[in-house]
Parts: sequence; structure tokens; C-alpha cells
Amino acid sequence: MPQGMEAYGAPSDILLARPNSQTDALAVAEEALKDGVVPFIVLEITRPLDLREGRRLQLAAKAGGTTGLCIIPEGMGSNAAETRWRATPVFDPAQEDSTLMHWEIIKNKSGTLGVWYVRWDPQTHHLHVVPPVGFQPGSAGLPE
Repeated sequence: MPQGMEAYGAPSDILLARPNSQTDALAVAEEALKDGVVPFIVLEITRPLDLREGRRLQLAAKAGGTTGLCIIPEGMGSNAAETRWRATPVFDPAQEDSTLMHWEIIKNKSGTLGVWYVRWDPQTHHLHVVPPVGFQPGSAGLPE
């Protein structure tokens, strides 16, 4: 339901495609990435990407100047990925509707690995990726 995305952006700015197969989903994602009209593409896959499929998506994203995100089930992986992240929710008793997440970069072909606590701010429509003082990873305020 696009209305569920209102806190993150206007539903009119969302294009949702539900292809019948992963092959069709990859084709739709590749064309959308290559076109460059949509600035951000999210693709949920149901089987591992082979190197050819992953490379095609990378080249399409580069050609269109678009960011692509593949949601890959835990343990499935993709050798073609530039980076691989693990995102897990963190319970925050101070917030009634907590959007606090623990983001960990577990693979990075061109940089370092790291961990961040991230929270979505619905008023400003921004992600807060630098935790407030006292809420650094490993502090008493948040779990490890």
C-alpha cells in the first residue's frame, strides 16, 4: 500500500512493480536503473544472482546514475554486490514508534566495514545516521 510510505515520501513518487518471476523482476529493474528517471530502485530477489545478472544491474545503475538496492534473504548473498549490509531493528523504549535500526556493512569491495545506528525522522524526511552522544555503538544506552 503506497499510503504506508507517506511518512517517507509522496505516494505519487513511488512506482511499484510486481513481476511474475525473478527474471521479469531483473528485467524491470535493469530498465528502470538504465533509464535514470527514478532515482532509487529496490529489488527483492528470491534466488541468488549470478555474476552476469549482478553485473548487468551494476552497468544499468551506472548508465542511469541511479542507486539500486537488492533485498537478499539472509545467507543467500551475491558475489556481484559492491557492498553487503545487515539491517536489524533495535527496540528503543524511549520511542513509542521506534524506527531505530542497527546497520552493519559486512562486505565492501572498495572501503571499510562498520556499524551504525540509524533512525528515520518523519518530520524532516531524513535518516539520522550519527547517533546522539552517549548512544554510540557499545555504550550503555544501546546494545552491542
